[in-house]
Amino acid sequence: MSHGYYTRIRVTDYGPYVVRVILPVPGTVRAEALSPEQFSVYVSRMDEKGEPLLLPKSWMAVDDKEPSQGYIPVLRATPGTQDGQELPEGEYIVLHMAYGPQAQLSSCISAPAGLNVYVKMRYRITLTAPVETSAGTLAGRVYDYPLGSFAPDSDGFRNATSSYEAQPLNYGYFIPQTGGKRPLIIWLHGAGEGGVDPTVAYTGNKVTALASEPVQGLFGGAYLLVPQTPTFWMNDGSGQYGNSGKSMYVEALKACIDEFVEKNPCIDRDRIYLGGDSNGGFMTMRMVLDYPDFFAAAFPVCEALYDETISDEALRRIIHLPIWFTHAKNDPVVKPETTVEATYRRLVAVGNRNVHFTFWDGIRDIHEGFRDSEGNPFEYIGHFAWIPVFNDDCRLDYDGQPVVAKGKEVSLLEWLSLQHR
Repeated sequence: MSHGYYTRIRVTDYGPYVVRVILPVPGTVRAEALSPEQFSVYVSRMDEKGEPLLLPKSWMAVDDKEPSQGYIPVLRATPGTQDGQELPEGEYIVLHMAYGPQAQLSSCISAPAGLNVYVKMRYRITLTAPVETSAGTLAGRVYDYPLGSFAPDSDGFRNATSSYEAQPLNYGYFIPQTGGKRPLIIWLHGAGEGGVDPTVAYTGNKVTALASEPVQGLFGGAYLLVPQTPTFWMNDGSGQYGNSGKSMYVEALKACIDEFVEKNPCIDRDRIYLGGDSNGGFMTMRMVLDYPDFFAAAFPVCEALYDETISDEALRRIIHLPIWFTHAKNDPVVKPETTVEATYRRLVAVGNRNVHFTFWDGIRDIHEGFRDSEGNPFEYIGHFAWIPVFNDDCRLDYDGQPVVAKGKEVSLLEWLSLQHR
């Protein structure tokens, strides 16, 4: 006889993962009755037809593929609640699963056709040793069908579609539970998060951190808007990545933003902030250049707008705009010398006095405890400069000195919360 299981998803610095598998049991189970060795966990990540996906072995080796299925290590086994919270005694067994860069089978998303999508994950959990409960001994039990999933990081987000007839855009959004006028933070996703599911746009990277209590506390509550392009922001109509510096989505994105602001009259129109990573960093720059008086501040991350496409006149139009750039020196995807470095220097030269640039040597894990194969702290691909942004680790300027605002040293998000149009 088979039994059902629940899963719990967490949005990590490396994306969304199933971090816990939850097994209902008859009676209750105590902590001392459980150990990881009592469980075998096998997962298949499948396509719409129920066939195992053939997926890239790594983010960079996209053509080297293998079936996405196999065993996942159980790190701990504890009693807990239905949604996976740990207890000394409970009616559920919570399996704490391996996840992260070295355990990609636990990842909820992948890019079988170029864009990240949520994949179907089917588990088979087998008791390989008896488990004592208050209702008796469990032995040989198999859990192999899903009962539901919990994703607390994204619980407050909702999805919708703009009504701009020429080019409607899907988007995710978050409404703060505070009264009065509140700022709006807009985040523009990277190339991998385009498509038709805006959930990917705010969970593919850790955008959900902007809805966390610490970040919301900085802003006194903030609206979040995460638009999604069906292709990619750099698409100038050709359907190809190029260096034209143009986008076919400029008007559609502005219409989406305007409509969201109109629907939410408590948004403070003097505190609308725009940021994005990679393709979204490109679009952040494109939007502030095209609408220089609309936004209160911008925070482009590994931005991909080639500096050669920006005229001196265009830069002078944003001389008043607070901007904080973030990039890594070893970015293999967007070369900083052709994009952000030159643009930052030119902004300083034309007289922008509130422009900053955190320039990382590389992007290393300091929050998740991820390790590489040799046990060292995991080093992400240099392109992943959004990780320190969402963890609010950016504090140093281009000269290596702390950024100071209103007489005190500030992080990027602290600085952002202080900006007004």
